[in-house]
Amino acid sequence: MLQKYQFTYGTQRYTFKNLADLMAKATPKRSGDRLAGLGAHSEQERIIAQMCLAEVPLKTFLEEPLIPYEDDEITRLIIDSHDHDAFAPIAHLCVGDFRNWLLSDVATPKVLQQIRKGITPEMAAAVSKIMRNQDLIMIAQKCHVTTAFRNTIGLPKHLSTRLQPNHPTDDAQGIAASILDGLLYGNGDALIGINPATDNLEQVTKLLKLTDEIIQKYEIPTQSCILTHVTNTIEAIEKKAPVDLVFQSIGGTEATNASFGVNLNLLKEAQEAALSLHRGTVGNNVMYFETGQGSALSANANFGVDQQTCEARAYALARAFDPFLINTVVGFIGPEYLYDGKEITRAGLEDHFCAKLLGLPMGCDICYTNHAQADQNDMDNLLTLLGVAGCTFIMGVPGSDDIMLNYQSTSFHDALYARRVLNLDPAPEFAAWLEKMEIFKDGDLVILNDKLPQSFAKSIENF
Repeated sequence: MLQKYQFTYGTQRYTFKNLADLMAKATPKRSGDRLAGLGAHSEQERIIAQMCLAEVPLKTFLEEPLIPYEDDEITRLIIDSHDHDAFAPIAHLCVGDFRNWLLSDVATPKVLQQIRKGITPEMAAAVSKIMRNQDLIMIAQKCHVTTAFRNTIGLPKHLSTRLQPNHPTDDAQGIAASILDGLLYGNGDALIGINPATDNLEQVTKLLKLTDEIIQKYEIPTQSCILTHVTNTIEAIEKKAPVDLVFQSIGGTEATNASFGVNLNLLKEAQEAALSLHRGTVGNNVMYFETGQGSALSANANFGVDQQTCEARAYALARAFDPFLINTVVGFIGPEYLYDGKEITRAGLEDHFCAKLLGLPMGCDICYTNHAQADQNDMDNLLTLLGVAGCTFIMGVPGSDDIMLNYQSTSFHDALYARRVLNLDPAPEFAAWLEKMEIFKDGDLVILNDKLPQSFAKSIENF
């Protein structure tokens, strides 16, 4: 029987058993796919797979789901929500032609916005696999996605930050000190987001009240989020806690999400609960999602699909809920999935590209664990590349070192560096507040000389 996915090079014939196998073999090398036995066995096989993938028509991804429609609610969501009218301008293309089209001047920001609902995650993942890093950067930079709650995120030439004041004992004074430090560096316009050390409703409510009090007292045009399980947040809303954004980690298969204790119906319930509070002032995007390559494999829920394609499928789930923010925690899971700085960098660029192409306000936790073959210089490189690519937001962690989660990320001054060298601004409403508080002047940080800005000092005595 003639195999559909085969490619002859010289005298050697390469055969790929199905579309999922072809996608996996075409993926740039990474430890997670090697661990799963899915990756190419040689660089030559990888290149051959990429050449074969380039000839696959985009329509094939609608006809041959990588995970069966009847077995997976994410597959059903992808197929059932596909916009055929938006797909029409590119329906005649194969993967290689799609790459060329995306790189062309025809694919303007306006055109990319018009077709985004016609692109499936598998199409985005496939085209990313045959791209160079500069391709991923250039196209992502053309994908403009804006969202709003108490400020506006994702505008061109802007870079926002999540102020991440985690504390190993959830100490209120320690958290408040980190928040103050971050604000004085111009961090926190994406949100003030805390990973609670104690994940129970009582502690979550205390942290919600703490962050809300700070935001309201100092009239900061930002939003808060306690990164607890979605069921805790729903219960907090029912008990009248001051919830701004609803957080949840998500994956690209139904089984992965089951391992997180969530499904589409539960997320819909949470979104409706948050919307009922009407806490947004300039918009009503209320969801915040985190993802990361390797989550499906670590849950034994990847069904033979490579980790980057599983990751892209998570973006279909996110897209269904119009989130305010989404970010990949790119190096957090560990070297079992992304071994070194080179693999982390490539994955970060892929994740950002795929999510922005699909119409999501994508950020990145540019990070690594201490047992990965990576260091802060690798993170500096990825930070700069993502800044050029138009990344929506990054993390602001005191000293780059999250002392609660025990991993390395980006610091308050890293965000300042990226904004300065790339001429990027915070969210406009937040930028105006920074000027009002005399933390910024003419768009840049005021030199403090060990003294708080006068306007901010007057209001900060009981911070």
